[in-house]
Amino acid sequence: MTGWTTLLGGYDLRPLIRREREDLAALLRTLTPTEWETESLCAGWRVRDVVAHLLHDSMPTATYLGDGVKARGSLDRLNAAQIRRARSWSTEELLSRVEASANTGLGAKLMPRLSLADLVIHHQDIRRPLGRVREIPEDRLLAVLHNPDPFAGAPQRMRGLKLVASDVDWQHGEGPEVRGPGEAIALSLAGRAAALTDLHGDGLETLRTRVHR
Repeated sequence: MTGWTTLLGGYDLRPLIRREREDLAALLRTLTPTEWETESLCAGWRVRDVVAHLLHDSMPTATYLGDGVKARGSLDRLNAAQIRRARSWSTEELLSRVEASANTGLGAKLMPRLSLADLVIHHQDIRRPLGRVREIPEDRLLAVLHNPDPFAGAPQRMRGLKLVASDVDWQHGEGPEVRGPGEAIALSLAGRAAALTDLHGDGLETLRTRVHR
């Protein structure tokens, strides 16, 4: 076994990233101008801002590294710079860039678990406020549950809790239980308070406190 499959421990996540980006592009093609301007689950970010952020994985390497140097190690400053760059782009240009972006960036190649988690969570950040409900394909949902984004604070929120997905074969940890749909668990671990209403169990208040902290 060679190449990226070896790097990923025998499982190449790039096809999942490609299909998730294709599904996101399909959604974006249907959005109205008002929906593009709707507030997402990411505080202060409109739908178009979330899309602009997701394009970081298709940026030329030199541009991405240059932004990182200017941000002096701050993810907040890095994200803000990427969103500012896209403010003058039309929604048609944003969509075109999403359609052309599958598996082209460093993230998909070097950090596929992180790239997939970021993509799936932000896809839901767009869908939930718009009422565009979907069932996340099981292989993608399980990949995100098994590899939550550490930069979003997931490890700290999971600590000392037993998390059980009610719709896919996944559970994690020991302690007071939090149970519910896998999508809601994944979003809550990423700090999305809106998903907490879909969960229940003795550990829910602990998780709620950590999400709101």
